[in-house]
Amino acid sequence: MTAELVRGQNHTLPQTRLEIRVSAGTPVVAGATLGDERGTVRGVEWIAHPGSPQLSGIEVSRQAAADHRLAVDLEALPDGVHRVTVLLALPVGVGGPTRFGAVPAPFVAVTGLDGAEIATFTLTGLDAESAVSALELYRRQDAWKVRAVGQGYAGGLAEMLADQGVAEAAGLAGSIQEAVTRSLARSVAPPPPRTPGGDRVRRTTGAADHRPPTPTPVPEPPEPLTDPAATGPGPAAAGSAGAGPINYAHPGRQHAAPPTPPPTAPPAQPGQPAQPVAGDATGWSMDERLYNQIWGMFEDLARAVAAYRSAVDFAESRMDQELDRALSDPRNRIGGAGDRARETARAKRDELTSRAREALDRDLAQLAAESAVVEPALPAAYAGWGNPVWHAHRIPMEIPMALRIGDLHLPERTDLRIPLLVRLPLERGIWVDSGRAASEAAAPIDTDRLRRLAMETAVAHVARLLAVYPPGEFAVHVIDPAGSAAGPLAPLVDAGVLAGPPAAGPGGVASVLAHLTRRVDLVQMAVRAGAADSLPPDLDTGEQLLVVNDFPHGFDDRAVTQLRYLADEGPSVGVHLLMVADREEASAYGPVLDPLWRSLLRITPVADSHLADPWVGHAWTYEPSAIPPGSRVLEQVLAAVAAARRAAGR
Repeated sequence: MTAELVRGQNHTLPQTRLEIRVSAGTPVVAGATLGDERGTVRGVEWIAHPGSPQLSGIEVSRQAAADHRLAVDLEALPDGVHRVTVLLALPVGVGGPTRFGAVPAPFVAVTGLDGAEIATFTLTGLDAESAVSALELYRRQDAWKVRAVGQGYAGGLAEMLADQGVAEAAGLAGSIQEAVTRSLARSVAPPPPRTPGGDRVRRTTGAADHRPPTPTPVPEPPEPLTDPAATGPGPAAAGSAGAGPINYAHPGRQHAAPPTPPPTAPPAQPGQPAQPVAGDATGWSMDERLYNQIWGMFEDLARAVAAYRSAVDFAESRMDQELDRALSDPRNRIGGAGDRARETARAKRDELTSRAREALDRDLAQLAAESAVVEPALPAAYAGWGNPVWHAHRIPMEIPMALRIGDLHLPERTDLRIPLLVRLPLERGIWVDSGRAASEAAAPIDTDRLRRLAMETAVAHVARLLAVYPPGEFAVHVIDPAGSAAGPLAPLVDAGVLAGPPAAGPGGVASVLAHLTRRVDLVQMAVRAGAADSLPPDLDTGEQLLVVNDFPHGFDDRAVTQLRYLADEGPSVGVHLLMVADREEASAYGPVLDPLWRSLLRITPVADSHLADPWVGHAWTYEPSAIPPGSRVLEQVLAAVAAARRAAGR
């Protein structure tokens, strides 16, 4: 029986190994402090947070996320700990909400390792607070209890930590937020908000009985997740260059949720899963339905694997506890009693693990069947390069909702790939990492080959962007200071689809940066003054993409400052950044460039496990969208772009 707590109410905990699950509807920071019998935190070593996520007996997430799973082992806590306080805070400096009153009420559940809920608490009544003490797990007469707290702090993490007696609370709060901001560079942007009734038809059957219960959904916030003043020219406004929450409203769309489309497949037989259908999510168009469906598949896979891993952990934990109990009796340490106890415990572990795997396999099979139906139905912007849709592609008259930049998969089933989609216009710049030290997969590759692969990956993304924008509404500028990317850039240069020849040398770098900086300045001034008609006639108001190769070669201090300015201010007025760089080579500039890297979505030219989902934080393997060997699809697409521009007189 689950206890639904209200503020101040407590409930006895029947076990000491627990999970605390947080569902907030928007990315939040989760942490925990350990307190003595007076509730005082003795030092930073008693605080678990994204910069230091593991303490003895407790583990928290390394990143801000809409959902969290905190692992707690009360018996493993340090001596002297009598209280564990679960903290939630809104990330700062990333363009997202700044008070809990503007977001859905966070929901917190204390569960066993099998997912069964013990107690829940919905943190209602918050307003100006940006940090909150959600729950307390506390010791009372050798028993542990949970208390619903819900104490908010308008002064944020610093005020909350100071209230618990933490010395240098402001400095620690700053370092926690800094760790969160760093983690955003590896996090996939959260999906679009769901409607109150859910924007995806759930078709999973059977395996749902083996999953941890899902909290009741909370209503979406009544206001956009980005500043509506951050608008730019053209049909839609891009979000901030920061990595915070993004406004997912489709350009020019109504904000009311459309009705769920009628099913186009015959109903399933009783007890059988429904037949998968491409575009079964809600949306105003088939593209929007497919976009929402892909995000639904992404979330389904993340949660199914999380449930499986949690069940396996529970089985291992239960086996360890049974062995400890059995072998604590001296009579079981001699003869065959100990061996029989081990065999019994392992057999139970294997049975639980096998049942969890069966449930996972059913979920994976259903998702694989759905993927097999959805993938062939994808429009070019969402499709892989091997999809035949590219061979019949025509340059559109309006931009799509999103663009595919690769695939994601988990080790439980590597052939089940989820398209990684980014919204258009680009709400976050992209960094193609050309460094060998950045990942294990890149380490054995020759430096020159890795740099070429990185640039080829960037060129493929540029071609996709050019192919999905109407003629003349997307311009690409390239900075290649040493001319080292001449080979990979040849398809773009030969097709004549660049705004100008790739800029080389310090003079070329300065010229391109000055041109784009001027555009950002003029558009910003026009928007603020409400005088868009006053822009110079020679100013291209279409979206602009700056591709930078081999950074920081050819960049002096002034050029670095301009590049940071474009990364910070450009996306809100239609200037975007695609970097191809090895971060270690830029280390000479010191921490001045850290905000630049954090504002970009890092991808790799080879398969690498570095991206995290926004629900449970799995490490997903990213694979770039590769052009099939021997295919001429890239040249065909660029030729179509050039022909469409000529026909439009651009």
